[in-house]
Amino acid sequence: MPLNKLDGLELPAAADMHVHLRDGAMMETVVPTIRQGGVNTVYVMPNLIPPLTTVPAALAYRARLQALEPNVTFLMSLYLHPDITPSTIKEAKAAGITGVKSYPAGVTTNSAAGVLDYEAFYPVFAEMERQDMVLNLHGELPPTAGKKEGGDEEDSEDITVLNAEARFLPTLRALHAAFPRLRIILEHCTTAAAVAAVRACGPSVSATITAHHLYLTVDDVVGNGLHFCKPVAKLPADRLALLRAAVSGDPKFFFGSDSAPHPAAKKTGADGPPAAGVFTQMHAVQLVVEALEKAVEKKWISEDEVTEEKLVRFLSENGRKFYGGEAGEREGKETITLSRGEERVPEKLRHEKGEVEVVPFRRGEWTWSLQWKKA
Repeated sequence: MPLNKLDGLELPAAADMHVHLRDGAMMETVVPTIRQGGVNTVYVMPNLIPPLTTVPAALAYRARLQALEPNVTFLMSLYLHPDITPSTIKEAKAAGITGVKSYPAGVTTNSAAGVLDYEAFYPVFAEMERQDMVLNLHGELPPTAGKKEGGDEEDSEDITVLNAEARFLPTLRALHAAFPRLRIILEHCTTAAAVAAVRACGPSVSATITAHHLYLTVDDVVGNGLHFCKPVAKLPADRLALLRAAVSGDPKFFFGSDSAPHPAAKKTGADGPPAAGVFTQMHAVQLVVEALEKAVEKKWISEDEVTEEKLVRFLSENGRKFYGGEAGEREGKETITLSRGEERVPEKLRHEKGEVEVVPFRRGEWTWSLQWKKA
């Protein structure tokens, strides 16, 4: 049944704790859409080309973002890389950088310089724990992770896009055991196993959930490059676990869109195999509400589970509390009001000078709209 009780609902502005804003023309195209999606605080991923491995580079990037949209708080991160040392962490903390993002080597966009051996970074993680910085984990093992040195393909653990997240969970548990006070986020989790693993860890471990993983299963991805992302959407039971986590009110789970724009030709097959990433930024909150409404209609969750309190926790409160400090600056100062069925997702988003086009998730579909109100 339609969630009519949400029509006209006023909520605190959302905090999107996992975004890709790119650089150059793509950055100029997508950054102005952040507030269209009901968001005024974002945690920015560092996988640019080259990746953000120094404090000056991260601060310069934040300045470019802030110049485009001064009414958004941009929380910045560094890319975990051999150039990152304990001294870098001290410098980053002093400069107001929030965390460090770990990418397994080769599993997603611009991750060629990613991690193969987490233990090699234990001195960095120890300093992050001392400095109270956040470690953001892309929770997948790369396909080569199960191969023995000098071995062949038969020695592999047969890691695929469907089990790479589950195979990573022992690494999550090991990191949490080694650094129990280190704030760790399992980013964009996609499986029931990941939800259970995060719940089993202590309060220093949380997870983000995207909007698109509340809609999709692997069947929606096969043959549709627009739905391809990393980690890929999984089984119906996994989607159900994510939906239930999103409306649980559990402080361990909060919104991170993983909005990841690519030029349209790289998503539609016109320029080779589709790139990994789904662009949801411009309707971030609306897509979450739409996903929950569809889940109620299909009786995957009950209408009673979708309450104002739980929406506030998932979209705004839990993430800000976990990050603390600067993430809470705008909380309560601005609100958004939801309206039913008054907006259609555009077919494409075009750079003002025509330099790039992006295809949004659920293009051409009607969705919720929202209005801003300043306190």
